[in-house]
Amino acid sequence: MHYSRVLACLAMLSSTSFAAYVLEDDYFAGAGFFSKFDFFTGHDPTNGFVAYQSKDSSTAKGLISSSSGSAQMRVDSKNVVTNGRPAVRISSTKSYNTGLIIADIAHMPGGICGTWPAFWMLGPNWPNGGEIDIIEGVHDNSVNAMALHTGAGCSINNNSGFSGHMATTNCLSPGNNGNMGCGISAQGSKNTYGASFNAAQGGIYATEITAQAITIWFFPRGSSQEKNAQSSAPNPASWGTPVAKFTGGCSIANSFKSLKIIFNTTFCGDWAGGVWGSNPTCKAKAPTCNAYVGQNPSAFSGAYWDVRGLKVFKQASSKRGEEGREMPVSFEA
Repeated sequence: MHYSRVLACLAMLSSTSFAAYVLEDDYFAGAGFFSKFDFFTGHDPTNGFVAYQSKDSSTAKGLISSSSGSAQMRVDSKNVVTNGRPAVRISSTKSYNTGLIIADIAHMPGGICGTWPAFWMLGPNWPNGGEIDIIEGVHDNSVNAMALHTGAGCSINNNSGFSGHMATTNCLSPGNNGNMGCGISAQGSKNTYGASFNAAQGGIYATEITAQAITIWFFPRGSSQEKNAQSSAPNPASWGTPVAKFTGGCSIANSFKSLKIIFNTTFCGDWAGGVWGSNPTCKAKAPTCNAYVGQNPSAFSGAYWDVRGLKVFKQASSKRGEEGREMPVSFEA
C-alpha cells in the first residue's frame, strides 16, 4: 500500500475507533437545579442526628438557594435542637447505568466536628443496586474517602493505576464498621476534602462508570485538566492518573444499576458518631456527637454545599470497522 494511503487509513481509524462523550444532562440548564431532584424527608438510614427537610421547608428555612451558576445546600445554624439538625438530602429524578459525571464544587460541608457530608450515587434495593461514594468523610477529616457498596460477590483486586490508597477490597462487608464496602482514600492528593478543599476554592470531581471500571478523578483549581473537564467534550483519556479506580473481581454492569445522584449532609450517626470518642479535637468539645451538634448551631454556619456545575455525559456510538459497532451507553430515566 502506498505510504500516503497508509496515513489516510490511520487517520480514519483514529477518528472513528474511540467513543466520544456527549452531553446527556446539564443540571443547571432549563428549569433550574433543584427542579431535577427529589427531597428526601424520611429517617436517615445511617442513623444520623438530622431532620431532613422537604423542598418547601428547605426554601422557607433558607437551606437552599440557586442561580444560573450556583446551587447551595445549607444546614440549620441558628437553633438549638433536640431531635436532629435540619438539613437537606436530594436525589436526582433521573437514574443512570453508565456515563461520566462531572461535578464542579466550590465548597463542601466538611471540616467541622459532627458533620458527615456525602456526594454519591445510589441504586435500588441497597446494597444490591450498588452505591458509589464520590466524596465522603466525617468531622475534621482532610482526606476524601471513596468507596463502593454492593451485594455479595463483588471485590476489587487491582492495586495500581490510581494514586490513592486501597483501604478495603470487599465491597460487601457487613461485619466491618457497618458495611464500609471497598474503599480507596485520596492519600497523596492535596485539598480533596474538608477545610483545605474549601480554602482552595474546591475543585472538580469526575466519575466515569463503564462496564469495566468505576474511576474517579479530582482536579484542583488551576490544574491543567480542569478546563477540559469543564468543556463540552471532556476526554478522560487525557486526564492522567485518577485518584481512584475500582476494577477486577466485580461485574460493574451487574452490580451498579439505575444510579441516582445524591447530595446530603448528616450528623453523627453510624460513622461520625461511632468515631467521636477517638477524635481528640471533637471529643474535647462535648461528651457525645449528638450533644455537640444539638447545642452548638453556630458551629455549622460553614456546613454547606456550593455546587457550580453538574453534568452527565454519555458515550456516543463509534464504528469498529468490519468487526462491528460499539453501542451507545445505556441510560435510564
